[in-house]
Amino acid sequence: MSVFKKFAGQTMIYGISTIFSRLFNFILTPIYTRVYAEGVYGIFTKMYSYASILNVILAFGMETTFFRYLNKYEDKKKEVYNNSFWIIAFISALVLITGLVFTDYFAKFTMNGSMAGLDDQRRYVRYFSWFLFLDAICVIPFAKLRADGKPFRYSLIKFLNIGCFVGLNLIFIFVIPFIIKHQMVGAHWLESWFRAGWVGYVFISNLVASLVTFLLLLPQFMELEIKFDKVLFYKMFGYSWPVLVANLSFIVNENLDKILLSKYLPHNIADQETGIYGAVCKLAIFISIFNTAFRLGAEPFFFSHAKNKNAKNTYATILNYFVLALAILFVGLIANLDLLKHFIASKYWIGLPAVPYLLFGYVCLGIYMNLSVWYRLSDQTRYGLYISLVGAVFTIVMNIVLIPKYSYMGSAWVSMMAYLIIMVISYLLGQKYYPIPYNLKRTLGYLATSIVLVYLSFYTFKQNIYIGNGLLILFVAGIYFMEKDDIKKILNTK
Repeated sequence: MSVFKKFAGQTMIYGISTIFSRLFNFILTPIYTRVYAEGVYGIFTKMYSYASILNVILAFGMETTFFRYLNKYEDKKKEVYNNSFWIIAFISALVLITGLVFTDYFAKFTMNGSMAGLDDQRRYVRYFSWFLFLDAICVIPFAKLRADGKPFRYSLIKFLNIGCFVGLNLIFIFVIPFIIKHQMVGAHWLESWFRAGWVGYVFISNLVASLVTFLLLLPQFMELEIKFDKVLFYKMFGYSWPVLVANLSFIVNENLDKILLSKYLPHNIADQETGIYGAVCKLAIFISIFNTAFRLGAEPFFFSHAKNKNAKNTYATILNYFVLALAILFVGLIANLDLLKHFIASKYWIGLPAVPYLLFGYVCLGIYMNLSVWYRLSDQTRYGLYISLVGAVFTIVMNIVLIPKYSYMGSAWVSMMAYLIIMVISYLLGQKYYPIPYNLKRTLGYLATSIVLVYLSFYTFKQNIYIGNGLLILFVAGIYFMEKDDIKKILNTK
């Protein structure tokens, strides 16, 4: 089997599980945006933005470090597994205790000084503290499944997690109110505690789903030993902390705009504007899914393939077709935006002009993730730190400048530009320190063409679904004409 077929096969398995898991989650978006007012959905968006940042801190860059050191020290796989897990467990326990002890402080901080609903906010902080802890300690057991070549078990657990989360949401939003409304069995008891329209049930559902995942990973937890290799720890720590800062800076680019919206807009519209932005961000989820699926398959593959003599050519080929797929997705999503917008309530459609910028930002992010192989494989993770810090500083400064005047549109512009900047910097540094023979002219040609087609579809033809899909078909046909010979060669490679 060719390396490309092997890579495509592994990525497809992770991709299918990721796509279905995220799509199951995505079906909640139209429900949330119809059940919750913009302000309430703004609270939801803001809390999960904080959670995303904390998730990165708790993981401490150990997932990438785990894969790197498994392949670097093949005689110490057990020690690598133990070290990776216990580092995360220690940090997560500290954060959990901090969250529980200082619940009041964090509740007031996330409410921007408002005291209305403080009791509920305290509950939210506790829920988040617990499920962030559970999610964090599951990171390395999940990574071990990937390293052991068990994508189906990995996918099954992910399916069960999202199934539990979605199922509980549907019970709280539809089933319990139906039982109460029609006075069915148990209605009196449910009425004694149930609160219709309370967003806290979303967080409770997340906590239960995280607990289920923890229980399903018990076989991986049982393989751990209470041992710690100090010498190996210092080496892993030196590799990991720049990855942590890089990942943290990256997640800042991804989520800080939603937090800053709530802080730099007038109080009477902050949550509403944040809710609108959070809702339209969900329409960019499909490229985000594709990027995630690629990362899950690519990370272990890139590390295990690094010693092959043709590794760099392989990486170049993978990037070329990865960009092709991103460009097609970009054009296809905008072509069908008039259909996709119905996944959120019409009251949120005012935010649709932000979508093209958000989508292209995710395109740049996906390319950056692919390009970042150079500093991960050459053990120069400090460059990932520098690159991401540039993106984070740009994101923070420009959001503060633009939000007061342009609201979430300013955030969308900043998000796109931040990802574009780190993509370009990563390419330039990579070609200097770990040159890979990318076909730059062809890649840029496809990207430029996709941008032109998106502009025509969204602005010139006003999101006309027929014209947009006509442009998409022409684009795909042109790509096939350009790439058909190379694709045949790859498929016939042994």
